[in-house]
Amino acid sequence: MEIKRVLSLGSCLGDLLLQESEEYLRSLGREKGGMTLVGVDRIEEALKKSGRAPLSAPGGSACNTAVGLARLGTESHFLGRRGRDELGAEVERALTAWGVRAALRTSPTPTGRVLSVITPDAQRTMMTYLGAAAELAPEDLKSEDFAGHDLIHLEGYMLFNRPLTLRALELASAAGARVSLDLSSFEVVRQNRSLLREVIDEYVDLIIANEDEASAFTGDEDPEENLEILAELAEMAVVKLGAEGVLVAKGRKRVRAPGYKARAVDTTGAGDLWASGFIHGLARGFPLDRAARLGNRMGAAVVEVLGAAIPDEAYVRIRAQV
Repeated sequence: MEIKRVLSLGSCLGDLLLQESEEYLRSLGREKGGMTLVGVDRIEEALKKSGRAPLSAPGGSACNTAVGLARLGTESHFLGRRGRDELGAEVERALTAWGVRAALRTSPTPTGRVLSVITPDAQRTMMTYLGAAAELAPEDLKSEDFAGHDLIHLEGYMLFNRPLTLRALELASAAGARVSLDLSSFEVVRQNRSLLREVIDEYVDLIIANEDEASAFTGDEDPEENLEILAELAEMAVVKLGAEGVLVAKGRKRVRAPGYKARAVDTTGAGDLWASGFIHGLARGFPLDRAARLGNRMGAAVVEVLGAAIPDEAYVRIRAQV
């Protein structure tokens, strides 16, 4: 899979990171590890209930992947929609500073945001207000946005907008680009299983899932069996095993890459940054096992910090190791 330029599409969001207890999470009525779409008022209520000030940072699944790619050295573009507000401006400034070529449409609607509740076991549970991000429409996507890109990377959350997803896939196909799809959340899979089967079979070259997402799609609990099911649908399939590493399939080749030890404080962005490491490895022409190990290094680095922004010194180490 030859990759020189990557275009990532998805939600342009501000992340609000809140460390809280298991009891607090239960009081919100949220399933741990999941993602729920909410109104901005529910996020405000949750913050008021906590009484703690959250940390903030740019976010969004595909946006995080775009950042990781840029900081590793792959030419990385991102397309999304932000509000004409200070939060949106902050996100765009950060993307530019990190080397991402951002094509952000704007809207009078506030920039979207995600409240990530991080429990002591480092699991994150997300409440998402899409705001302006939800207003990215099929007509916002132009053929020139896709021209010259070798890979189009989509986040699973886009599946909630069927017309937008199909438009992006059609333009990717017309541009001769490969497509990678990160399933993003088991809740996304549960609610979009039929659309997933349709688009994976016709358009997707690389499908990325964690254990829960793969199980939600296949109905099977065995990660290795799920890998085989996914590998029948796409050229390349990935099932991430958390701290245990990852399974990768391409054609007849199977790879199991062990994880790296990490002192986990927050799993926010772990899958997104894993994808950036793996795709960067493919772009560099690494064999599957080496690309998977780079993904694992990125995932291990990001869980050691709050949020999805890996520190500069960690990137220096990672780049030296690859």
